[in-house]
Order: sequence, then structure tokens, then C-alpha cells
Amino acid sequence: MSAPHLTITGAQVLRPDGMSDAPVGVADGVIADRGEGAVVNMPGCTVLPGMVDIHGDGFERHLAPRRGAMTDMGVGLAAVEAELAANGITTAMLAQFWSWEGGLRSPDFALRFLEALNAYQGFGTDMRAQLRFETHMLDDYTALHETVARFGVGQVVFNDHLPHDALNKGKRPPRLTGQALKSGRNPDAHLAMMQGLHARGAEVPDAVAALAARLGAAGVILGSHDDALPETREWWRARGVTLSEFPETEEAAHAARAGDDGIVLGGPNVMRGNSHAGKVSARHLIGLGLCDALASDYFYPAPLRAAQIMAVEIGLERAWALVSDGPARLLGLPDRGRIALGLRADLVVLDRAGRVCLTMAGGRITHANGAGAAALLAARY
Repeated sequence: MSAPHLTITGAQVLRPDGMSDAPVGVADGVIADRGEGAVVNMPGCTVLPGMVDIHGDGFERHLAPRRGAMTDMGVGLAAVEAELAANGITTAMLAQFWSWEGGLRSPDFALRFLEALNAYQGFGTDMRAQLRFETHMLDDYTALHETVARFGVGQVVFNDHLPHDALNKGKRPPRLTGQALKSGRNPDAHLAMMQGLHARGAEVPDAVAALAARLGAAGVILGSHDDALPETREWWRARGVTLSEFPETEEAAHAARAGDDGIVLGGPNVMRGNSHAGKVSARHLIGLGLCDALASDYFYPAPLRAAQIMAVEIGLERAWALVSDGPARLLGLPDRGRIALGLRADLVVLDRAGRVCLTMAGGRITHANGAGAAALLAARY
């Protein structure tokens, strides 16, 4: 189905050179001059570039709501797309674990997810896969590399969620029983598995370096997760891992900026005013210029709300860039993130109260609330 032609008038439009009340046209899926098609009048509204979510795992609840409930993952992906669109997100990296944690974070589930995403025919939102790979899964390195190549995965983030402190002390990690049951293992077997992974820690650095080199040579964008120390960030950068997701300290964020690495922070952290885990405040880092992109993390409404919060402190243009142009640049997607002629027609329209009333992705309408639908009907769209 071809994308429609329309022109939005009467609204304020955020363009690269600032706000403008000039109409914005859409033709054949890209931003165009005012032209043929419906004229959608939206007085009092603000038209902004569609949001690019560089990291979000909020889709998990749609794909695995309860055990046995999801027999067709495509149904879950349709629900994911609907939520993304309702929150003004037009491009989304779905952050799927490849983890020893099992369950919906297991390699088997990751493969099912990638198969379903590859087959999914949506209504416009650009949904892509990010794989979050647990570094101590040494026996999975070949399978991970083959999976990335098979499905054309464009982003891999290295994680390490093993409870090393407890394992070093020979203690049972907290929440062991609950984690084990979610993974389908008994607690003793789950603990033994973690202990085995932990024991091979000395092998991890060389294995990671080799895998990162192979993935980087194939053009895969690589990131590290929860950098706590400057030395950690520098270690990753030396291996071609140039995105720092959710640095835990100001020092690690400064190290990322000094090395010209991309810095991704969490929208929920901005909403809360601090990290739920007691780490550095995203608002503080943004104020220091130590952020390139805000992500939904685990809550799809977060990018919009975080941008609105930060707009009060740093202005709408800078704040909105953190959820549009900034993440688009980090992902190597120069065709989106801004409202300019010839770029993808990824747009979000906010009403006077700052609510999403219309979302367009690639020129297709993916969401319209009451006010947005009324404007479309009035235009005889």
C-alpha cells in the first residue's frame, strides 16, 4: 500500500532551524513541500520528529503475558506496535536478551522472537532487533554470531548480569528461587549453572574481543551496558564497542564523552529524577552534556515524558533531539530524526496538553486519538 499524500497546517513545526508555523507536507513516505492530498488542520498542536527508541524491552509483557498465553507471537508484536505508536515512537530497537536467565530471555526465545519479527507485517512502525548478549555464555559465542548474520541484526549490546559478588563469596544470590522458577530450572540447578559461568570468567575478555571484532567488521553497532568505571568504558572502546548504555557513574560518562562514544540514558531515570538502582541521575548527566540519546528502557511512555521534563531545563529543541536525531545518529539512520525535505515522514503531533494525538511512520498513520482522528475526518482523509 502506498503512503498517502497530505499536508498538516495550523501547527507549530520543529524543524532543524527551530520552530515554524509553515505547513509540513508528506508525499510517498517522505517530508515534502505542501502539495496534493488532504489538508489536515491542527491549530494549537506541535509537530515534532518521530521518536527513535534506541533501547527498549517493554515488549516482553506483550510477547509473554502469561505462560502458554502467546501461541502466535505476531499478535504480540501487533500489540507492541500499537503501544509504540500511541507513544509517538516511529523507530524502535527491541532489546531482546540472549541470556543464561532463561525463559523469555533465553536463546531459544530469542530465536523465536527474531523469526516472528522477521515475518511480521506491521502498519508502519520500524521495529528492529537489538540483541543483549551475556558475556559469560562462552559456549554461545558461535551461535550468537551466526544468529546476527542470519537475521541481519544491526545492534548487539554486551551485558553481564551474573551476581559475581555473591558467587565469589560462595553465597546463594538473592532472588535465586524466583529467577530459577521463571527460567524453568530448579534452584540448585540454576545456581550450579551460574557458578559454572562465573568460574570461566578469565576466558571472557579474549572471547569478547574476538566476537566484537567479527561483529564490528560486519557493520554491527556495538554497545556496553552499565559501565561503572572510566577504565571499563575505555576497555570497551578499544575493542570497537562505541556505545555506552546507561553508564552508572558520572566518571564513566565523562570517559565516554572524552572518547567520542555515544551515551544512552534511560527515560524512566529522568521521570523519577534519579536511578531506581541508586546510580547517577540522568538529569544530572544531561545537564552536563553527557547524553546523546534517551531510551524507553522498560517503559514506552518514558521518552516523551522525559523529553518534556528536560525541555523545561534545556529547551525543547535540545531535549527533543535526545529522542529523535540523537538516537538516529547513533544507529546510523540519517534518513530520520529531523523534519526536513526528503527525510522519512516520521512525525508525532502533540496537542495543547502535550499528548500524542497523531503519529506517522514512513508517511503512514500509525496512531490517531480522538482529536487526531477528528482532524483527519474534517480533512476527508
